[in-house]
Amino acid sequence: MKYSLFLLFAPFFIYSQVPPKDDEVKKYVSEVNSDSLKSYINKLVGFHTRHTLSSTDDKSKGIGAARNWVLKKFKDYSKNSNGRMEVYMQQQDIQADGKRVDQVTSLGNPIAYLKGTDPNDKRIFLISAHLDSRVTNIMDRSSFAPGANDDGSGVSAVIEATRILSKSSFPASVIFVTFSGEEQSLLGSKLLAEKAKNENMQIEAVLNNDMIGNNKAGETGEINDHVLRVFSEGIPYMDLDKKAMSIRNIGLENDGDSRQLARYIKEIAEKYVDKIEVKLIYRNDRFLRGGDHSSFVNYGFPSVRLTEYYENYDHQHQDVRTEKNIKYGDLPEFIDYNYLKKNVAVNIAALANLAKSTSKPERVEIEVKELTNSTVLHWEKPKFGTVAGYYVLVRETDSPTWQKKIFTTELSIKIPLSKDNYIFAVQAVNQSGNLSLPVIPSIAK
Repeated sequence: MKYSLFLLFAPFFIYSQVPPKDDEVKKYVSEVNSDSLKSYINKLVGFHTRHTLSSTDDKSKGIGAARNWVLKKFKDYSKNSNGRMEVYMQQQDIQADGKRVDQVTSLGNPIAYLKGTDPNDKRIFLISAHLDSRVTNIMDRSSFAPGANDDGSGVSAVIEATRILSKSSFPASVIFVTFSGEEQSLLGSKLLAEKAKNENMQIEAVLNNDMIGNNKAGETGEINDHVLRVFSEGIPYMDLDKKAMSIRNIGLENDGDSRQLARYIKEIAEKYVDKIEVKLIYRNDRFLRGGDHSSFVNYGFPSVRLTEYYENYDHQHQDVRTEKNIKYGDLPEFIDYNYLKKNVAVNIAALANLAKSTSKPERVEIEVKELTNSTVLHWEKPKFGTVAGYYVLVRETDSPTWQKKIFTTELSIKIPLSKDNYIFAVQAVNQSGNLSLPVIPSIAK
């Protein structure tokens, strides 16, 4: 077996390289516009309420008017795609459940599907947010429920990403979607996730944005306008019973596909977006709560939730009112549009890099035939795309992120580091510096 050159006595960092920034992605990131984001949120607030059980046939108020407006925005931006963007409404009638749905409800998810330029490449990357809003009473479908941050901020990210990326020509496909029914138990995302599973759609990443525009903690008033949280599961929910022994034997409790996606977002975001720090949160979602990405996690799709650093409960799930000089309600005046702009740029940088990248390396394996303090990895080239080389990723077992990147053009490598002390992965890189998602090696047979 031929190994790439790796001198045992050379300093490790000599072999670490950082891929260059892609000029096309830099351009997309620079196009995020805070005035555009503000206009989207103000329009969404203007629908009075976007409660899932609100009117679907009023042309100016309610969830029906809101989703039709989003669909129109998608159609407007699809004109930039040279016919590659398909826009449609995924709809289904939901029956009353005796809990958060008390009547038959027409559920609708506005979707823009930007088809990749390579017809053989079936990879799909998805950005989402939820369109519906609420007040204190989850069943109140008529009161003013502005939903500026929850989740107008996420919807603005999806619309802005559609505007900017509709002009792109990525080999892989991108889905832009705003879900209805999140507050009524993730109804819209369950609808699409189930469809994706039944149709064997190759969704490789879901970036779900839910509340990304508030910078102020409710209790303390502390401001944080530079940290974005990314929630991800470590141990896979789906088929855990089948995977548990292998996870334990290799020590991969912190290396599920969603956790790898979160690490990827952190690396890309902090490389392309100024004055942003991505904080990895080792939970699928906030304590005892959930979001639309969970619908995809439950079917085995790598999925994460992007959320502001602080939640302000005075402005979340609240009737709009003033009490004791405190203004309650999810109003546009409480959005930090510069912070929101950075968080939207994070999404665009990650999506563009993923969709431009080659597919992942195939059959990544680690040799275990002999006891040794070195590690041998080998792999096969990706099915799609042209590679410039590969990065072998290395981190100590207690490190939250990858610490070293070792570049090679070979399909194998021998590293003077023990499998006991380090975790390894391999990712492909193309000529423009776009990275595939990393692959943790399986045991060589």
